[in-house]
Amino acid sequence: MLMVSTRIIDSEPALILDGDKKNLVISDLHIGFEHKFSSNKNTIGKNSSINEIISNIKKIIKRENPDTLILLGDVKSSIQNITKTEWRDIPYFFEEIKNSLEVILIPGNHDANIERLIPNDVTLISSRGMIIDDVLLTHGHTMPSENYSNVNNIIMGHIHPVYFDKNSLLNGERIWISIKTEKSEIFSSTKGKINITIVPSFNPYFYATEKRYYKKSISPIVEKIKDAAIAKIVTLDGTIIGNESILGDLI
Repeated sequence: MLMVSTRIIDSEPALILDGDKKNLVISDLHIGFEHKFSSNKNTIGKNSSINEIISNIKKIIKRENPDTLILLGDVKSSIQNITKTEWRDIPYFFEEIKNSLEVILIPGNHDANIERLIPNDVTLISSRGMIIDDVLLTHGHTMPSENYSNVNNIIMGHIHPVYFDKNSLLNGERIWISIKTEKSEIFSSTKGKINITIVPSFNPYFYATEKRYYKKSISPIVEKIKDAAIAKIVTLDGTIIGNESILGDLI
């Protein structure tokens, strides 16, 4: 078996996990979010962003030629119910994407009842996540099982990380957060180090561009580690903007 390698795709909120298969990993599409905020003047997008999302994913697939697309949860945006927009746009999304590669969905906290919206040939797995080699892929809204304590890496979404500094040209930019911490912070009985990568929201509109509108998503994983970690924060284009000293402001 090949050891997996991870590579952030330049200028995209997506990464490649390369091993026995080449996996494209993205998170937090929040398809249909416009339905909730259609009357809220503080949001950016009021028209459906589905075609832009599909076009961006197809562009990456054409460039990278992956075998599998792994969705790290929150494909839909409403938490419990299914909105009219989601009934229309989510099946359309999967039909547009699934013919070019295998699609695996790890459900997030917004994906209740999503099994009613996905085709039979899309693989829906447990919200606990999946393991590829020594990497746990999960949405990030629940703590990993101790059964997964053999992993050395976690790739998660859920947080929608954004950098805020009103004096910076990078204010309001989506960011990647890479964290190294003690494995015992996550798996209490295990020694060693663990690397955690927080994937930015793929939806180009579903994130706050001003700090006053930003609401942190609570992750039990992050709550365990944010005070005991070494971190690197970079923009989508790879600009390094900080380390663990600003982590508390971001997650």
